[in-house]
Amino acid sequence: MAGKNAFKKISSSLEEDFCGGESGAGGKNGCGGGNCGASRACGASCGGCGGSQGHHPCSRLGKAIIKTLWGILLVYLIIYVGSLTRNNIKKFYYVGKMDRPQNTISISGEGKVTAEPNIATVEVGLVTDKKDVAAAQKENTEKMNVLIAGIKALGIADADLQTSQYQIYPKYDYTNGKTTLSGYTVSQSVTVKIRDLSKINAVLAKTGESGANQVSSLQFTIDDPASLQDNARNKALVQAEEKAQALARTLGVNLVRVVSFNEYAPQGGPVPMYSRGLEGMGGAADASAPSIQPGSNEVRVQVNVVYEIE
Repeated sequence: MAGKNAFKKISSSLEEDFCGGESGAGGKNGCGGGNCGASRACGASCGGCGGSQGHHPCSRLGKAIIKTLWGILLVYLIIYVGSLTRNNIKKFYYVGKMDRPQNTISISGEGKVTAEPNIATVEVGLVTDKKDVAAAQKENTEKMNVLIAGIKALGIADADLQTSQYQIYPKYDYTNGKTTLSGYTVSQSVTVKIRDLSKINAVLAKTGESGANQVSSLQFTIDDPASLQDNARNKALVQAEEKAQALARTLGVNLVRVVSFNEYAPQGGPVPMYSRGLEGMGGAADASAPSIQPGSNEVRVQVNVVYEIE
């Protein structure tokens, strides 16, 4: 009953909005009202306007519009309830079930780009043995300062020189089951970055002239390998796609999309190394240096691509 009464109230309200109230266009004083004959605008007979002698035309129009609006509202309500029901059924159906596995194939590819290196790094240093630790430190520091000054004189910037290690440790003699302290060893090394590869031989020669007795870890690198890695990655992806297409044709399937992708960029080919201890080979007197050839570096990128198939 409450819903029916509410429906009547809404209907009456909409009828008044569409047809007017007692004093409106369709009221007693307007066209089509209860006193239609009194209005000059409606003529002498109520039959022309639909007054008190017949059904109110605005009333019929209002009821028709109300029924239409209620019908539209009911349709939307049915669609909304149906959507909720369908979604809940789907959720219930998938509860406790695993996702449907995809049919996939995994393909690897590798791209390589070769380029000439433009940076060389080398570690040079000095090992000093003395009975007294202070004396060992003093001599080691003096010779290393001479070495660093000589390298700077070749045009190596301060930013390209970095101390890589500094150690002090005791030395012992083992005689007749006895351990005797015989002195101390001070070891110091500096890593040199050489941006002008034509200066490599001069840097190595300077180490001997300055009394250094340790040279190691000569490596050639590329200062900015990002663009080379991009090229190598593109080659790897092209190779992977070609392999995937060939495999799909063999299996009689189609490639749908890429499901996942990962890559690995290993270090390039063999890195030239140069290690030489000058001590015991004439020390500072043997200041000759080998002719170093930088060769070329290889930038590689390996990729693994997973394709969905159907």
